[in-house]
Amino acid sequence: MQIEGACRIEDLINGTCYDPHSILGMHPVERNGRRCIELRVWVPGAIKVSALDYKTNEEILPLERVHEAGFFIGTFPTRTEVFPYRLRISTAHHTWVQEDPYRFLPTIGELDLYYIGEGTHRKLYEVLGAHLREIDGVKGVSFAVWAPNARGVSVIGDFNGWDKRRYPMRVLGSSGVWEIFLPGVQVGEKYKYAINGADGIEREKADPLAFYSELRPRTASIIYDLSGYKWKDREWMLRRLENNPYKKPMNIYEVHLGSWKRHPDGSWLSYRELADELVPYVKRMGFNYVEFMPLLEHPYDGSWGYQVTGFYSATSRFGTPDDLRYLIDRCHQAGIGVIIDWVPAHFAVDEHGLCRFDGTYLYEHEDIRRRFQPDWGTFSFNYGRNEVRNFLTASALFWVKEFHVDGLRVDGVSSMLYLDYSRGPGEWTPNKYGGRENLEAIDFLREMNSLVYAEGEGAITIAEESTAWPGVSRPVYLGGLGFGFKWNMGWMHDTLEYFRKDPIYRKYHHNDLTFSMVYAYNENFILSLSHDEVVHGKGSLVNKMPGDEWQQFANLRLLFAYQWAHPGKKLIFMGDEFGQRSEWNHDWQLDWWVLQFGYHQGVQRLLQDLNRLYLHEPALYRLDHDPKGFTWLDYSDWENSVISFARWSGDGNNHIVCAFNFTPVPRYNYRIPAPHLGKYREVLNTDAQIYGGSGIGNMGEVSSEVVMHNGHPYSVAITLPPLGAVFFKPM
Repeated sequence: MQIEGACRIEDLINGTCYDPHSILGMHPVERNGRRCIELRVWVPGAIKVSALDYKTNEEILPLERVHEAGFFIGTFPTRTEVFPYRLRISTAHHTWVQEDPYRFLPTIGELDLYYIGEGTHRKLYEVLGAHLREIDGVKGVSFAVWAPNARGVSVIGDFNGWDKRRYPMRVLGSSGVWEIFLPGVQVGEKYKYAINGADGIEREKADPLAFYSELRPRTASIIYDLSGYKWKDREWMLRRLENNPYKKPMNIYEVHLGSWKRHPDGSWLSYRELADELVPYVKRMGFNYVEFMPLLEHPYDGSWGYQVTGFYSATSRFGTPDDLRYLIDRCHQAGIGVIIDWVPAHFAVDEHGLCRFDGTYLYEHEDIRRRFQPDWGTFSFNYGRNEVRNFLTASALFWVKEFHVDGLRVDGVSSMLYLDYSRGPGEWTPNKYGGRENLEAIDFLREMNSLVYAEGEGAITIAEESTAWPGVSRPVYLGGLGFGFKWNMGWMHDTLEYFRKDPIYRKYHHNDLTFSMVYAYNENFILSLSHDEVVHGKGSLVNKMPGDEWQQFANLRLLFAYQWAHPGKKLIFMGDEFGQRSEWNHDWQLDWWVLQFGYHQGVQRLLQDLNRLYLHEPALYRLDHDPKGFTWLDYSDWENSVISFARWSGDGNNHIVCAFNFTPVPRYNYRIPAPHLGKYREVLNTDAQIYGGSGIGNMGEVSSEVVMHNGHPYSVAITLPPLGAVFFKPM
């Protein structure tokens, strides 16, 4: 049977109809020289369909089944304009009344489609995906997905028995966006897109812009309404707008939610349970930020969240998206900022995800030498495509705006910047200038950072970048990548290598301690001792330390004091704060039981006191990124493995003197320069007995003298405890 429209009945049957609305629903037609209205309905499996009066639900026209596959037609000979109606549908098993999805106009406007094609739609997540809507008084859900090369797309789910034939979508012009409004569909129903690919293969795909997803191993998207949560963090958000993070303290507690703490039966704590347990703990410990390892939906626990399938979907492992918002809200109410790991470098290759989405390499690069990420067995994004960049930049804004996230720590930046990253000769292709730089990725990072800082209401971005790429944390207008901060991987590597050495050999590696100040102001650094340092056979921090148990824990306390005193913001991984001995295991909780032992209690107490001192002493943070905030007092005593320096607040004479002894030999009457003539109070001693130390110290205070030392007019004789650090503040 020949029907006027962009598609044929055969296209509906084969799942290759690109405009079902042109053939289905009501259409003005000419019959016997007269204009009338024809109604066409597609319900595979139906044996009877009738049109009903919209107000009374009374039958006004039985439709004729003209094709055994489920195509029905009826004509209203006296009507010349389309009008509202409902359908009564009967199968062999039951009868129901429903709205006809094919009587509604598109839910996406021309301007939205223009911005999508241009790659500049800032709120892409409000247009694509599944959204509750009310159209002409009818409540339902609109679905929209970008699949420009698909031969046909239909939405399948709980609401249609997962029948790929039932609800074919229409493509909107040349945008590649497929759309449909389904009346009566509700929050909580699961769905996917059945995509008839350009390669002739039909795939069932999760929604790339779903807000909620099934828990693995299930892979469906779940309809979710984000409009209902009532935030209680207004005061925090207003302060964030006015915040200058470079001059504020930032001590970050990195957390993997699935293994911080668990129920006795091994099950995860929920987001809301974590709000009750994690937030008070972080507050009590004195950290003012948490950094959550990726909370975007991912299928494989062992990826720790870094192989993502849902870039807009909060993982269902710990609850709903609103449960995560509740956790973030509680953090803010407690004065704790929230950073999340965000992974635009690559994505998981699982079939239900983004890979070969419409039968082509859509999100990933067509060239295998740019597509495959060998380190992680994942696919890299094609940053040269407008819509792909838009997908990622809108994701960044989504988490900042809709979840009030205070910062995005971008994982794997180095893998994005270099075309030859982890690739040998012949395994990569140069850019158009013959170089190894990924020009499209560079442009994307600059665009993303510019958007977050322009529209993120005070949110920050942080780069995990392990090379010497210049200007990572410099503004875009100065030629940088535009990140706010960069992890200091050089400091981390040199410092841990130094601490691994037996103290008797440390004097030969003194430069490992002092070299970091050569480049300390090249970037806005965060000193990170992250999860990467306590996995894959690297052992825990305390187990990296040489010597017997006492020396190991003394070294660990010394390491933390050195990190907290050194210019740069701070980050440590969960478990390090109490000296966990076992390597991190993502499948179980931290070894909280070790806190019954004194050395572990001592490290935890030290971290509390370090944080308290750090948060209340501007000299330790205000000029982190300004050379005026740091003065070497003595960096040359390599023979004794001792260094000393002063940190300045930039506010008059307010400063902290920090001295470190990296050997187990106490140094009595050890003279160091002093910036100030007078008394100094000992504000921290890592060898104090309350921390598990030997109790060697300075009896609470020392006095500087007019004695020239190391080119300084004043100096002070102090006691340096074994494997210890002492901090002094002028009285």
